[in-house]
Amino acid sequence: MKHLFIINPLAGGVKGRLEELENEIRTFAETLEDPFEIYITKAPMDAIRKVAEEAESADMLRVYACGGDGTLNECANGAAKRANAAITQYTCGTGNDFVRTFGQENACKFRNLRLLTEGTIRPMDLIDCNGRYGINICSVGMDARVGGDVHKYSGIPMIGGSTGYIVSLVVNVIKGVKEKYRITTEDGTQERELTLVCACNGRYYGGGFNPVPDAQPDDGVIEYLIVEGVSRLRVAQVVGKYAKGLYRELPDIITHIRGRSIEIECEHEFVVNIDGEMIHTKKICFGTVPKGVNFIYPAEMGQTVASNT
Repeated sequence: MKHLFIINPLAGGVKGRLEELENEIRTFAETLEDPFEIYITKAPMDAIRKVAEEAESADMLRVYACGGDGTLNECANGAAKRANAAITQYTCGTGNDFVRTFGQENACKFRNLRLLTEGTIRPMDLIDCNGRYGINICSVGMDARVGGDVHKYSGIPMIGGSTGYIVSLVVNVIKGVKEKYRITTEDGTQERELTLVCACNGRYYGGGFNPVPDAQPDDGVIEYLIVEGVSRLRVAQVVGKYAKGLYRELPDIITHIRGRSIEIECEHEFVVNIDGEMIHTKKICFGTVPKGVNFIYPAEMGQTVASNT
């Protein structure tokens, strides 16, 4: 068995302390009986290549994404559908939204290398996004634009962290909050003005938004929310409820679907959020990949997924 520690030097929590983090991991890894490697990514998507290559030659590969949700996403893509590879997150990034799915009492355990290396492996679902995989939450519409722009503001002094999301949200509300899409579900195809569509395998994104508190990343289905096109004023009125997962209180504008897939098309390119990473396309199909990747749960962690947040 090999332990592979993937460090993203551009992750928010890694910048300025790369050498410190590398030394911290090396000091611990040298106590392991199994071989290990610390790999610092050189470019976007580099972790996908590295994990896939290592999985080809290893009997068993345990991968630790040392960064934020974007680093975890790349490791998940490299390990997807590989029976001999398993991934987890050593939370060094800014957001670390995905591990919040497991409850506050467990999220801190993803910052403990001993618990991670001694952790248990269980299969987890993925979201297929035109061949790219998501492990947490993927979306189209206003929130994808917000996520795509957040880095413009999070680096500004006095802004940063979750405040960057709020600033990006305000800016994108001013730009416009709805778009015409052709959306296909199990009920058929419709052209509709929509504010956003999100596909939830996990529970948290955008620095703390929790649209579907009941989402389970290992139940074989994806939770979809379809938000109708609304006015700027209406967005301001309901965004708080959306963020807290109170979509059932807004049946006039939010449709909830538990299903396998949704297809979305538009006449022009639009932004798609995949675990905080952005792609541009005119057509996206979100599909379920049951048990698509092996995930390492920290040792001493109670239930797999928190039943209530």
